[in-house]
Amino acid sequence: MPPEVTPTQSEAEFDRLLLGKRLRHFRTRAGLTLDQLGERVGVVASQLSLIENGRREPRLGLLQSAARELGIDPSELLKREAPDRRSELEIELERSQTAPSYLRLGLPHVRAPRTLGDDTLEALVGLHRELARRSRAAATTSEEARRANTAIRMQMRECDNYINEIELVASDLMRRIGHTTGAVTHREVAMAAELLGFTLIFVDELPSNTRSITDLENGRIYLPPASIPGGHGLRSLALQAMAHRVLGHTEPSSYGEFLEQRLQINYFAAACLMPEARAVDLLQQAKRNRNLAIEDLRDAFGVTHEAAAHRFTNLATRHLDLRVHHYRADGAGALVRGYENDGLPFPSDDSGSIEGEMLCHKWGGRTAFNRTNRTSEFYQYTDTPAGTFWSSVQTGDAELGPFAIACGVPFDDAKWFRGRDTSERRVSTCPDESCCRTPSPDLLTRWQGKAWPSARMHAHVLSPLPTGTFPGVDDTEMYEFLSRHAPGD
Repeated sequence: MPPEVTPTQSEAEFDRLLLGKRLRHFRTRAGLTLDQLGERVGVVASQLSLIENGRREPRLGLLQSAARELGIDPSELLKREAPDRRSELEIELERSQTAPSYLRLGLPHVRAPRTLGDDTLEALVGLHRELARRSRAAATTSEEARRANTAIRMQMRECDNYINEIELVASDLMRRIGHTTGAVTHREVAMAAELLGFTLIFVDELPSNTRSITDLENGRIYLPPASIPGGHGLRSLALQAMAHRVLGHTEPSSYGEFLEQRLQINYFAAACLMPEARAVDLLQQAKRNRNLAIEDLRDAFGVTHEAAAHRFTNLATRHLDLRVHHYRADGAGALVRGYENDGLPFPSDDSGSIEGEMLCHKWGGRTAFNRTNRTSEFYQYTDTPAGTFWSSVQTGDAELGPFAIACGVPFDDAKWFRGRDTSERRVSTCPDESCCRTPSPDLLTRWQGKAWPSARMHAHVLSPLPTGTFPGVDDTEMYEFLSRHAPGD
């Protein structure tokens, strides 16, 4: 199953609990007992008690009657913030005890009656925060990241890299801002932000390791003043930031959940920038003309080549009946990310992870770098132990060095694509060591035992990811940034 994008039942329960806390707050502030308020609104005190404890959802009419008796607007009862510090702690304690890291301990569920002292409640919540922090720290190692990435890649393979729920949400947002044709403009993205209650603000000094920061309290999304090298356009960055709200995300409780959310916001941004209906029309027409090309999808919607290639994989199987593969590799030939449902044999470790694995020297994602002119797309057929595959490859340069973006299909489906007539063809027998990993006998004779390189160590190999509420982001640096920019602070 693809990652879920709808609120969970537990979130609905917490919404009821929050509403109950606000009702109790305003009732006690008005100096009314349960019996007194119940008599005024026509329900027994026990029913009101169930509502205040979050165990029953009230009817709208009852909320309106209660608000009238309490002298407040009904919207005050529906605000998504705790009415006081005590309520905030009680809700956090309840939420903490539903976390997987706590449930695995098999400990009893602790209630927070009014007789429980505030200091005791503070201590319990503090202990849960530390448990959550240690759980995140244990989970954010590079090994765990690889396992989580692999699990998500397998999930997306099962659903052909297509998530209908997000397609519908993105289509609805584009409809609401009136977007119909052409590339989505920066103004339209700003309109979408306003519709969701946000203002886009461009700043020069975003904290390190952040692409954007959303100030939920003041409705601000902070973005860099220019696109990030490597293809993260400002429109995409803004839409990704909005996606957390649109898709109902809460703070991730594990690294796997963090990665799922990242996948979903990337998918949402692509579905907004390349709306399904119009992208499918373009691709189906191109297939009828036997002229499918990633560069045409890229140019039609004004996005990066990588975004277009990845979007193609979202739509190809569902709408074009094509099995596909897509990957990004760095200039040294290491896989950065990849997807396939066509059987392309990605190199992988014993756990099935592909990130950081070296591509065969004979795959298009590596041979494309051998050209003198790298501005145009490169096409190649590659014979592998799993069959012959055709690939279109675009190379480029980013802040961290050169990269290659490949997208392709099995041999029989190359007939639908521009570049199918290429004469480039290589034979790869990897993982057979004799394919490209073993030097020729002449080279071995000449140099074996006579060379000693100083290897470049990738930082992620030995180091855990920086820890925090959001993996890789320094909480202190982020909060100091928000304090500098928040209005009135």
